[in-house]
Amino acid sequence: MGKRILLILGLLTLVLIVWYIGSGSIYAAVAQLPPAALFVMLIPSVMMYVIDAYGWKVTLGPSAKAMPFWRILAIRTAGEVVNMTTPTAYVGGEPLKAYLLTKHGVPMVEGLASVIIAKTTMTIAEVLFILLGIAGGVWLVGGNDSSGQTVAAALVSVGLLAAGIATFVFVQRQGLFSWLLDVLRRIGLKIAYLDAREEQLRSLDHTIREFYRHHRPAFYASTGFFFLGWMAEALEVYVIISYLGGPVLALSALSIGALSVFIKGGTFFIPGSLGAQDGGNVLLLKAFGYSDVTGITFALLRRCRELVWIGLGVLCLTFLGGRSAARHDGPTHDAT
Repeated sequence: MGKRILLILGLLTLVLIVWYIGSGSIYAAVAQLPPAALFVMLIPSVMMYVIDAYGWKVTLGPSAKAMPFWRILAIRTAGEVVNMTTPTAYVGGEPLKAYLLTKHGVPMVEGLASVIIAKTTMTIAEVLFILLGIAGGVWLVGGNDSSGQTVAAALVSVGLLAAGIATFVFVQRQGLFSWLLDVLRRIGLKIAYLDAREEQLRSLDHTIREFYRHHRPAFYASTGFFFLGWMAEALEVYVIISYLGGPVLALSALSIGALSVFIKGGTFFIPGSLGAQDGGNVLLLKAFGYSDVTGITFALLRRCRELVWIGLGVLCLTFLGGRSAARHDGPTHDAT
């Protein structure tokens, strides 16, 4: 019920923003785009999906090494549909990715270890990208009192996120699920589902620890790939604003892209970040000197890109046979 209320409020917010700015002005901005523009705008996101798939591939264990890259890309695209359309802090599709890997001979433990590690390296790269964007924003926009307070708040938020990631990596290296089971037992709380899978969970901890101990180059390579993927997001910003007729610097595109990611991450509890992400993008572009029309048109064009990838993800999910798993928010069978 709560999800539906947030979705309705988000949709209402988006409608009010469009009404306030003027649908006629938005239509005029879109109408002046050349026919090929929409296809060109998709190129950065294609690059992002491909690069991110490589970022995940290097974390996969030996069972997946012989798997064709196109299949890994399809599995990741299918999982991202769940991440984009559910308010699960963009992690709801990760168990689905591991489940789909099992259909191609990858043990569940190995698949789950890869998605946990890849999500970690992706988040590390995201924090670096956001920090770079904040630095660029301060350089371009300046540091008056109001913007200084906003930047300080953003830095504190990113700092807390970075500390959380560092803690998460530390716990992974010690044994995430073993630690969780021990804590639950100390406080006298028993969860039958976890207790029945204790052996598999401890095996998962062992697989993750072994990766961090013996595959550091792969860890750094995965982080690097994901950082390049985030940079492709900045390229998308540059392309869209250029087509909308606004002057754009590479550094401003980087800052807008990074801060847009920050806004999206901060509104994860709203399905698709609907309304909040769009309003945030309008305010963000306005801070960089663009008009309200450019801001909302930019936001809506990015929404169109998301719809394209949701459609492709559903096709991948259907092709890979993961519809039943997606309905249940992940695998329900035992890890093997």
